[in-house]
Amino acid sequence: MRNNENHPSKTRVELHSKDYKKKGRVLAWIISIIAILVVAAAAYSTYVYFKTKNAVDHTYDTNNRVEVKNGEFNGKKKFAVLLMGTDTGALDRTEKMGNTDTIILAVVNPEKKRYTLMSIPRDTMAQMVGSNQFRVEKINAAYSLGGARMSMASVSKLINVPIKYYALVNMGGIMKMIRYVGGINIRPTLSFEYGGYIFKKDKLTHMGGAGALAYSRMRYDDPQGDYGRQQRQRQVITTLIKKAVSVSTLSNLDSILSSISGNVRTNLPFNALQQIAVNYRGSAKTVKNDYLHGTTAEIDDASYQVQSTKELQRVSDYVRGELGLDPETINNNETYQNERNIQRGFSFTSSKTQNYKIYDDYTEEGGS
Repeated sequence: MRNNENHPSKTRVELHSKDYKKKGRVLAWIISIIAILVVAAAAYSTYVYFKTKNAVDHTYDTNNRVEVKNGEFNGKKKFAVLLMGTDTGALDRTEKMGNTDTIILAVVNPEKKRYTLMSIPRDTMAQMVGSNQFRVEKINAAYSLGGARMSMASVSKLINVPIKYYALVNMGGIMKMIRYVGGINIRPTLSFEYGGYIFKKDKLTHMGGAGALAYSRMRYDDPQGDYGRQQRQRQVITTLIKKAVSVSTLSNLDSILSSISGNVRTNLPFNALQQIAVNYRGSAKTVKNDYLHGTTAEIDDASYQVQSTKELQRVSDYVRGELGLDPETINNNETYQNERNIQRGFSFTSSKTQNYKIYDDYTEEGGS
């Protein structure tokens, strides 16, 4: 099997809304790794329990610790976790703190026995909340600029929902895990070459760590672009989970947990993960998939996804409703910029790529 690198791309979020209505959606790297951890934690073996706890403790982000109140994960209360995947630590990528090209807000609603995966397109225009000065970037830059704290604050401000918890994993962790479980077998969803690897549609293919990452990373030759890539990521992750928790691979637990502890970060402590695993099983039966539907625009010669005020309000109302919060009218940098740009002729219904101007006179009150 060989691998290949294909380049230039455009983000066209609005062209693929039907793909996000399908149940086979990206779970994101992080939630899958956590699933492996809590399955192991739920095992009866004392050895497995303590080995797992030790690995999870090493993933805990003390700099962004938050108070977990008694009963917060009792199986009745609703909660949200920001899931992020960063493209570092694999395939010759050596940057220490990369952009988070997978950003999903997972919202768990035990009352309705479901969880929602609300995807935030990586090219979404957003204010970098917590920056020393007013700054607007693509939302995936928040982590590299200000870590998990800025990512949570920026997404929270974007859609006006409280976000306390996050989990992040890098590609290096995925590659190591696949290697330690002895590789995975997958039937590719389409035929393509990427970085020297060759994949044939529907042909059962054994993939090692690098091959699986190559399979899950290609997007420029996929007719569905980034959405096709996300579907392949989910395929890799779900296959990995099934194999990682099997009896045959649990014998390699030390290596698997070692790879996790060095490649995952979360501010959810071990006891919280345990409680989620035990108390929210019923909420995992049904998943609703949604995402911010953006409009492509050029900002300073770079392609962005700009979210209309109507779309931001739609997502905010939905997520707040799932969390049991009353709806609130969104009033942030994005709504302010939208109003100014509409005044100068920008249209969110146009099929053409338009120029979008950032006005730096925005204040927290929503104006100059």
